[in-house]
Amino acid sequence: QVQLVESGGGLVQAGDSLRLSCAASGRTFSTYVMGWFRQAPGKEGEFVAAIIRSGGTTKYADSVKGRFTISRDNDTSTVYLQMNSLKLDDTAVYYCAGRMAFVVVTSPNEYAYWGQGTQVTVSS
Repeated sequence: QVQLVESGGGLVQAGDSLRLSCAASGRTFSTYVMGWFRQAPGKEGEFVAAIIRSGGTTKYADSVKGRFTISRDNDTSTVYLQMNSLKLDDTAVYYCAGRMAFVVVTSPNEYAYWGQGTQVTVSS
């Protein structure tokens, strides 16, 4: 079992930066592929970014590529999402998720563990 707790959300202006953190419990964090997803009001949830166990491979949604960076620290069992040049469309609840796997996965159905979410609101 893995428990995930996100933090770092907040209210920012367009163009600002924000870093989300997701702290994982348990000793098996280094064996998990980790992902970030988001859900905006009235919209379906969408994949944002994912990172493999070693951190050597990452994948991003086209909408955030070049602006967001996912990283992880297996020593502290934490995954991060650095968000730069934030846009109004980035407003959403952001969730981190994990699953035991060897390759990056982008479908939310593939993830077994989820955090409670953290709100990111971007204003003009």
